[in-house]
Formats: sequence, C-alpha cells, structure tokens
Amino acid sequence: MKTGTLRQILLITDGCSNQGEDPVAMAALAREQGICVNVIGVMEHDVIDENGMREIENIALSGGGVSQVVYARQLSQTVQMVTRKAMTQTLQGVVNRELQQILGGSQTIEDLPPEKRGEVMEVVDELGETVELELLILVDTSASMKHKLPTVKEALLDLSLSLNARLGDNRFSLFIFPGKKNDVEKLLDWTPKLGSLTSIFPKLTTGGITPTGPAIREALSAFNKKRSLRSLLSRDDEQFFEESI
Repeated sequence: MKTGTLRQILLITDGCSNQGEDPVAMAALAREQGICVNVIGVMEHDVIDENGMREIENIALSGGGVSQVVYARQLSQTVQMVTRKAMTQTLQGVVNRELQQILGGSQTIEDLPPEKRGEVMEVVDELGETVELELLILVDTSASMKHKLPTVKEALLDLSLSLNARLGDNRFSLFIFPGKKNDVEKLLDWTPKLGSLTSIFPKLTTGGITPTGPAIREALSAFNKKRSLRSLLSRDDEQFFEESI
C-alpha cells in the first residue's frame, strides 16, 4: 500500500480572521489538494468568543483536520497530540479506501472483526512512524498573541523533538500572519530542522490584522511550489539517466 507523503497545515491562532479570503473556503481548497488543515485555538486567561470558536472548528472541518482549543500553558502537548491525531486520521482514511477496493462496498476499519481491526491498526501505527511528513505551520502574530508567542516557540520545539524521533522523514516550513510588510510572511523554508526557530522567534513583533484566509492560501502556494520543484528535478534526473545510457 503506497501512502505517499502526508501533507499538513497546522494553524495556531487565538481569534477571528478579519482580512482577505474566507479561511473556511481556503481550508476546503486545501483538502481538495490532499492537504489536511489542523487548527489550535490558544487562550490565556480570557475565553475565545463564540465566533472565533466556530471559525476554528469550521476551518478544521472543511480542511479534513483536527481542532482543539487550549490554554497557552497546555500548548506543547496539544500541538503534538493534534499533529499525531491528524496523521492517524489521514492514514485510516487511506486504509479504508484500500479496504473498500479489496472487499467492495463501504466497509471501514470499524466493520472488521476485533482481531482483524487490531492488526490493521498496528499497520496504521507503523505507517505513522515511517511515512514522510510535510508540515507547514501558520502562526497568528496579531496583537492579541503577543504574550503567547514564547509558549508557541516552546511548543514547536517540543514538536520538532517528538517528530524527529520518528523513522520517517519530516520537513517543516513556518509562516506568520500578519508579516512586517505583507499579510503573510515566510520565516522558515522547508527544512528537516524545526529547531532553527530558536534564532527567529525572539525577533518577532506582534500587531495588526488577522488575515487567516490569505495565510492558508499562501500555505497552499508553498506546497504547490515544492511539488513543482520536485517534479522538475525528477524530470531532469530521468533525462540525465536516459542520456547516460
């Protein structure tokens, strides 16, 4: 069974978007392109209002991902949990499609006898440790996130340590919104080392609008550019191979 590369967006925010495209529609577009959108809503002592809560849930729902609202102090464990849960959810979907092709009808893992279900879930767990993961992180740096950014940094470094313990390859990228000059700014290009954030985060400033929709759109663009580059390199490699024969 070939699963390819798992592609996820992890959106960390504390409120409603107020600029640009509808983030729920952008998340649906991501899902169409095989990219899972997960959302973590961060609270401090205050409570995220009803509209913010609804938006967080709807973005994840449209993006085929997981949503969770937490206090800042719980962020580290939540980031790891959401990322892992979304991986398992995506892999279960892949396995279910395979089962339907093999067995016909609409059978899923849950329909299998208990012993078979356990065997299949072992396969899902193993895939979760070995499959390639591309994770693009979107961090809300609007004014209300000012006191939460140190916790975000700690959470992402913990995530890096957790994922790097896997056997599969990880590649991370990180964007913030709003940026200094544009709605969205890339801080970290694709790399296997999320730990390089240590030098970036202290320089971050907060303030301004919350362009969540444009941030998701920019994330999709980053994934598509990466795929285009990969296919270009693949074609060049094939051409080189043919010319060498």
